[in-house]
Amino acid sequence: MSEVLNVVPVIPLRDVVIYPSMTLPLNVGRKKSIEAVKQASNSYNNYILLATQKNGSSSGDVVDNIYDIGTLAKIVQIMKLPDGSLKIIVEGVAKRLVAKYDSVDGCIFANLDSLHIDDSYDPSQVDKELKAILLSISDSLKKFVDISGKVSKESLATLINTEEPHKFIYEISTILNTEITKKQKILEATDIKNKALLLLSCLYEELEILELEAKIKDRVKSQVDKNQREYYLNEQVKAIYKELGEADEESEVTALKKRIETTKMSEEAKEKCLKELKKLKAMPPSSSESAVSRNYIETILSLPWGKKAKVKKDINLAEKVLEKDHYGIKKVKERILEHLAVQIKRDSNTKAPILCLVGPPGVGKTSIGQSIARATGREYVRMALGGVRDESEIRGHRRTYIGSMPGQIIQKIIKSKTENPLFLLDEIDKISSDFRGDPSAALLEVLDPEQNSTFNDHYLEIDYDLSKVMFVATANSLDIDPALRDRLEIIHLSGYTEIEKQAIAKQYLVPKSLENNGLTKSEINFTPKAILDVVRYYTREAGVRNLQQKIDGVCRKAVKNLLKDPEHGKVSITQKNLEDYLGVHQFDYGIKNAKPKVGQVTGLAWTSVGGELLTIEALAMPGKGKVKYTGSLGDVMKESIDAAFSVVRSISKGYELADDFYEKKDVHIHVPEGATPKDGPSAGIAMTTALVSVYTNKPVRNDIAMTGEVTLRGDVLAIGGLKEKLLAALRGGIKEVLIPKQNVKNLADVDKEILEKLEITPVNSIKEVLERVF
Repeated sequence: MSEVLNVVPVIPLRDVVIYPSMTLPLNVGRKKSIEAVKQASNSYNNYILLATQKNGSSSGDVVDNIYDIGTLAKIVQIMKLPDGSLKIIVEGVAKRLVAKYDSVDGCIFANLDSLHIDDSYDPSQVDKELKAILLSISDSLKKFVDISGKVSKESLATLINTEEPHKFIYEISTILNTEITKKQKILEATDIKNKALLLLSCLYEELEILELEAKIKDRVKSQVDKNQREYYLNEQVKAIYKELGEADEESEVTALKKRIETTKMSEEAKEKCLKELKKLKAMPPSSSESAVSRNYIETILSLPWGKKAKVKKDINLAEKVLEKDHYGIKKVKERILEHLAVQIKRDSNTKAPILCLVGPPGVGKTSIGQSIARATGREYVRMALGGVRDESEIRGHRRTYIGSMPGQIIQKIIKSKTENPLFLLDEIDKISSDFRGDPSAALLEVLDPEQNSTFNDHYLEIDYDLSKVMFVATANSLDIDPALRDRLEIIHLSGYTEIEKQAIAKQYLVPKSLENNGLTKSEINFTPKAILDVVRYYTREAGVRNLQQKIDGVCRKAVKNLLKDPEHGKVSITQKNLEDYLGVHQFDYGIKNAKPKVGQVTGLAWTSVGGELLTIEALAMPGKGKVKYTGSLGDVMKESIDAAFSVVRSISKGYELADDFYEKKDVHIHVPEGATPKDGPSAGIAMTTALVSVYTNKPVRNDIAMTGEVTLRGDVLAIGGLKEKLLAALRGGIKEVLIPKQNVKNLADVDKEILEKLEITPVNSIKEVLERVF
């Protein structure tokens, strides 16, 4: 090397040491290293320092983690790879000492010490002691190659004939699996004898490990030979017993064969079992393979081949069971009874649709499945699909895997002990997929009446008929894979109203809670108003799960009071003492405004937990016609305000408003509560009424509520959730409710009690609305 370099770029190396006189390829991926290659090729005549990191796994500052001695190398070739990294070929030139490392502009540079470390060969240094060490290295290297087979005979001959001691040591060090710290010491050693002794120590350590591995292999081989010998002797013993006539006719294999022949399984299953039994005969009883084969045969025999539960075909009984177990939900029960009636009437082999009950938590989807099982006399099995990500949970694991087993479908069928159970797939909308497969795709075959007669589990590897199984699925939403949803017949369950919850609590929840807490009707009593207050002020849900928990809490406290004071007498839960058991009210419901006000209108909203009164406030101020709206409103509700503003402008002449009335006032519309997100078009007529009120300065009646979407022509369109909205109006003290005329048909679903206490006024246009509100 004719150039004298004081500063060069650096590539920090992980878990490798590069020696002088070596030529080898390197993959360069880190940004600093790629920049170092660019700097070397552009400004340093392709020279670069290759220095090893002290800790290859460290993610800290690299500059403080590099050895001070490295190898100055020349880059012979640079190749760019598709992923942006580089592949370079380097040739080690000389060992150099680094005075200091610096990181500049995303690249590490080494300030080389002026002291030159010479590794050149001097024949006068090779004395008898060094020759003896080198000879020992050669002998140990031959043993190493014989055991490991890492180096070919030609390469070994070339290595041993290397005359230059430094190169000889470096070449051998490269092929060893020695720790990086020891390889670095070999590079740093200045005395050739020390360098050779370090290498010899590494060679002895490698040889010791290899010899130990060889001993372990021999020990394992002898153990295998011993097992084979024992198997051979066991077979001879069996043959001797057979000749003596002492063979056990009722042996395990014989018993399994008898069961296979007597079970009413399919021909495919029988053929598979007999084939597996033949393999089992040839295996040692203690081997792991025999256990796998035995479990496989036992699993197939455990399937309920030809065993059916007697299905009840009494539609009146089914209706009684559903009525007894569930309050309300008349349409849902009617649809289920229709489904069961068709199954009873038609041929049992005709393929049935798969029911899917969709509704919010706590409305009784799972318990409906149990009721259908009781009504039809089928065995009930349930599989929870929430969080299932692995397709093998449905289809099973192939037998090539250790600990393999059938999927949950087959396991549940075995558990039911019948071919025709009611199989509930709970929370089917909660399944997801990952790298292990898509469970929803596996369910396609299970739930398709055209395919499930030949369901193939990966573990069984035979077709099994699921067509006799009555599948029922449940979900909280219709966020289901489209292909899977297409195979389901959806039945929607809406949330319960206050009146329904009160009845459910009285008929089902309170008796259940009394039984669970060891109470009797003579010890505790809930008044109807107390139950209603629990529903209104302590729960806010579509179902009744939290309501059950609150009633349980009351009962537990009552039990404690009765035990503390046996003379207490019967506990009566009323509106007055309810707070003593459940604390202060946790929720409130909307009530009508205290008096008529300008710009304040009561709308009606639907939520997943029921209906709510929705107060809409409008305020007019001197300005330039700007309209501002607040209250966490969604895009649809904001557009409703814009539409309402246009409607007000179109009807302004009927209210003696000047042509430019909207240009002189700014309007601010607010919908409390500000933190609760709100959206939907059904507040259109309420928005319009609030704007007319502020522009005309007329107060709006406080005993009237309204719901309906408004068009630019002033027409009132239909809305959803009418039943829940009317209940909210009654609860809030409203006397009259304006509803779209298109929704009159929905009043058939509303309880008579609500209709009798409210004045329902259908409206077709915004003009009819405004005639009623002022």
